[in-house]
Amino acid sequence: MTERRSLGAVNGQPVQAVTLNAGPLRATLISYGARLTELWVPGRDGTLADIVLGFDTLAEYQATETYFGATCGRYGNRIRKGRFTLDGVPVQVDCNEHGNHLHGGVAGFDRKVWTIAELTASRVVFSAVSEAGEMGFPGRSNLTATYDLTADGLTILTEADTDAPTVMNMVHHSYFNLAGQGSGNVLSQMIRLDAPFYTPVDDELLATGEVLSVEGTPFDFTSAKPIGRDIAALSGVGGEIFGEGGGYDHNWVLDGTGACATAWDPASGRKMVLTTTEPGVQFYTGGYLSTSHKGKAGATLCKYAGFTLETQKFPDAPNFAHFPQCRLNPGERYRQEMHFRFSQCDEVGHEL
Repeated sequence: MTERRSLGAVNGQPVQAVTLNAGPLRATLISYGARLTELWVPGRDGTLADIVLGFDTLAEYQATETYFGATCGRYGNRIRKGRFTLDGVPVQVDCNEHGNHLHGGVAGFDRKVWTIAELTASRVVFSAVSEAGEMGFPGRSNLTATYDLTADGLTILTEADTDAPTVMNMVHHSYFNLAGQGSGNVLSQMIRLDAPFYTPVDDELLATGEVLSVEGTPFDFTSAKPIGRDIAALSGVGGEIFGEGGGYDHNWVLDGTGACATAWDPASGRKMVLTTTEPGVQFYTGGYLSTSHKGKAGATLCKYAGFTLETQKFPDAPNFAHFPQCRLNPGERYRQEMHFRFSQCDEVGHEL
């Protein structure tokens, strides 16, 4: 039976939480930001752990800038100075990070109270409207974010339309810790990215327009390795976050097969395989997190407490003609699908 409860209200709009169940998996989502707040997955010994970072209260989600579990848009990732041109017309969108645009602006999709349009024991569909001019973006868009839970996986589908030419690049922003939220850092967890190239950034974490091979660099995850193995080698690669031990916050160029990432925790045996319809993935290792961030159930978080896999078009794509484009026209439908499959494995990642 589906659980549904009230969490309070934002600007007079009621916010609800729902819990989905399928086999051993359990997921909780809230209508504030169409957000995944809990995801319980068994390890090799059968022990369930909540593998996504989050908070216990609605007020904490309102106060945070971490985007834990949120549906972000209209444009996920960064746009330099919030400026681009569409059909020869300059567009200025909200700048909310050091003079640049990030994840939809100060009042992006993550700050909306979405409507629960459909709910079953294992599926929820959230809907919302982004009005023309919202955060500076042209066109009125109808939005949906669908979460489907099965006995071994979770599918996230985001869709949108528009009544005028616009850009659309919605991203899902969960932070994963396969040992369980609040269990420490993820540096010893293993990951492989199906990505032979990446897009470098400057000291503002903005795309330079280059597309470079990962071969022979700290960005090479084409064979699985511990997340933290090469982090120290990023020292001096532009920006404070890339100081010694600062971590990753880059877009990887996927190989076009639909494969994206395989990750596992050698200690608990939880394994996750992600496939996507998108050409890129932002792999962020939580370098901005610290012990000042408090998680669920009294947990204290830390630097590298979780990692994101934000499948997407490339950062600042409206300003680079050679990047996969994010333009959406009337009569077209934006559609992005992510599928996470969960299993149990031995220490080297072989499934049991």
